Amino acid sequence: MTRSDNSRGALYMVLAMAVFICNDALVKAVSTQATVAQIMFVRGAMTMVLVFLIARHLRALPTRRMLTDKVMLARIGFEIGATLTYLTALSRIPFANASAILQSLPLAVTLGAALFLGEKVGWRRWLAIGVGFFGVLIILKPGPDGFVTDALFAVVAVVFTAGRDLVTKRVDPSIPSISVSLFTTTVITVLGACLIVPMGGWQPLDASAYGLLGLASFAVLAGYQSIIMAMRTGEISFVAPFRYTALVWAIAFALLIFGEIPDRWMFLGIALIIGSGLYTFYRESRRRQMTIGETDPAPPA
Repeated sequence: MTRSDNSRGALYMVLAMAVFICNDALVKAVSTQATVAQIMFVRGAMTMVLVFLIARHLRALPTRRMLTDKVMLARIGFEIGATLTYLTALSRIPFANASAILQSLPLAVTLGAALFLGEKVGWRRWLAIGVGFFGVLIILKPGPDGFVTDALFAVVAVVFTAGRDLVTKRVDPSIPSISVSLFTTTVITVLGACLIVPMGGWQPLDASAYGLLGLASFAVLAGYQSIIMAMRTGEISFVAPFRYTALVWAIAFALLIFGEIPDRWMFLGIALIIGSGLYTFYRESRRRQMTIGETDPAPPA
């Protein structure tokens, strides 16, 4: 990888975080008119059409084998849980809070890899994970005056999303990414349609709501493609920390669009999450370099 590759990869990651936060902001704006099930259905249907056209063009439509693959089904299950809980969190708690809690995802993935995949995690990274989750607690404000029960939806969303990412590593490499996206989007859309009645029935939506959800569907697609290009263009250890630029966008949107003013405790929690996450990335990079050094053949005498 060259320096220019890393720079382009970082720009793709920044772009990915920006459009993902745009999607979240659009969804939160619509949540005053629509239920979570409606958002899943309408946004999912629009995204599904876009992804289907791309998958058909690439001749990468899902196969019957994918529909019965246990790993794929597990991934779908985690995706369903993540979608339901995070959309619920967006509709009930301040926008910046939900986004900040979601930034603990890299720490949750590291924790899950250690507990369930047998990955070796040293005491330094364990300490960083603990500090990061303490930052989440500060944002949650666990006390009789500050704690908001609905914020737990964002925490559960982190757990489901981490499970999805860990299971994704077990997906057959021969299955195209666009096929996985189409299969996932289709299931989420169908589930949203099925949940409309149980979750309060169909609420009337005006043209602006459909327009916002249409923009959200483009943002989701653009975000996924940008993050794929980021990971394939630059070194992961260099590119991954730029995911925390999402918090800059989230705080800006919270101030300018929703009129939310984060307090000092939230900024402290964010600082702990970012600091521990960056340190975790650093330690992971060092570990990989040491592993490569141990496996490299000795130079000729």
